[in-house]
Amino acid sequence: MKLKKIALGLVAVLAVAGVAGWFSLDKETRALLATVPTNRDLLFWSQPQRDAAFRALDRLPVLAKSHVVPAGGAPSALPPGPPLKIAIDVDAYMAVQRSAALLIVHDGKLRLERYGLGFDAGGRWTSFSVAKSVTSTLVGAAIRDGFIRSMDDKVSAYIPDMKGSAYDDVSIRQLLTMTSGVRWNEDYADPNSDVARFNNHKPEAGVDALVSYMRRLPRAAPAGTRWHYSTGETNLVGVLLGRAIKKPLATYLSEKIWVPAGMEQQATWLLSRTGNEISGCCIQAASRDWARVGLFVMSGARIGGQAGGQSIVPDGWLAEATTERTGIGRPGRGYGYQWWTYTDGSFAARGIFGQGIFIDPVRKLVIVSNANWAGGASDRVASDTREAFYQAVRKAVDDEAAAPGR
Repeated sequence: MKLKKIALGLVAVLAVAGVAGWFSLDKETRALLATVPTNRDLLFWSQPQRDAAFRALDRLPVLAKSHVVPAGGAPSALPPGPPLKIAIDVDAYMAVQRSAALLIVHDGKLRLERYGLGFDAGGRWTSFSVAKSVTSTLVGAAIRDGFIRSMDDKVSAYIPDMKGSAYDDVSIRQLLTMTSGVRWNEDYADPNSDVARFNNHKPEAGVDALVSYMRRLPRAAPAGTRWHYSTGETNLVGVLLGRAIKKPLATYLSEKIWVPAGMEQQATWLLSRTGNEISGCCIQAASRDWARVGLFVMSGARIGGQAGGQSIVPDGWLAEATTERTGIGRPGRGYGYQWWTYTDGSFAARGIFGQGIFIDPVRKLVIVSNANWAGGASDRVASDTREAFYQAVRKAVDDEAAAPGR
């Protein structure tokens, strides 16, 4: 009887400790634990699982490990400006987008800041392929720093394990423009596509898992002759970049962008099974800091964001990166070095579920979106609605500039 009482007492103590532990967690971690996915394949999680996970992917190491991207101690200002008069119902727009965050920065002032899905300014939302554009900018920095000799260097010069593969004769420039000509299937709805399978690949001993997977892929077209979207190739850029700089990409991101651009919060970058940052995906950052990334790039990636400041990339490199290097089969659109381009000089970073940074240098405009689109990359309604929103914001800026007394 005494032993039974002791056992019951221990259960009660553990229960109280468990409750206390639960409420000691932040709301993002509690939400993730409440809907924790039963598999590691994020592309096939339910919408509620994604809603919870996108703000907390870096909170549970059992789900995904990450490296911290430290911020500096002096955040750059994002002063508020007067509300921008947009001829569109912003609440209705955010509902269609399933928006977690929507920010508009014009001429250095925050003209709109809204949040949804229970998210707020203090949280970090995952970027998905917005990270591709960040990785591209770090390549530019590595060229300026002398870690990478030339955009026309071959991949195998930095990753010897790629010798003899279809990538042996592919240049860094062709990787960044996704014109390698190597076969790749980016169908997010197909569990047998390359984008769904590569992260679960078991490599040969001593070979990076991604390199092991990518070097098996066959050639589909001569290098430099066609554009074909491939997340695997951006991840290969990350492996190449890491070999060149000889430090974690998260460290280099902090040194080159997070600290110089005056980010307010630390970020995190998810890791592959072999411990490298997944360079085609998954930087977790605050929405205001994504706005600062946009402002930094719009400034020419200049330290301090000032016209006279030194750029972290070579002269002219960013202009190449953010203008069309290859067509994508859509009028008025193109692809640069991991940036989506428009013929009017604007450009954008985009993530599969509605994450994005739209930059219009002519209008000094940055639009940040964080979302969880119901249909992912195939959600044409959400995608087209966002493009229409970009146009409505630009028209609002133009109308304001043309108003009497301006």
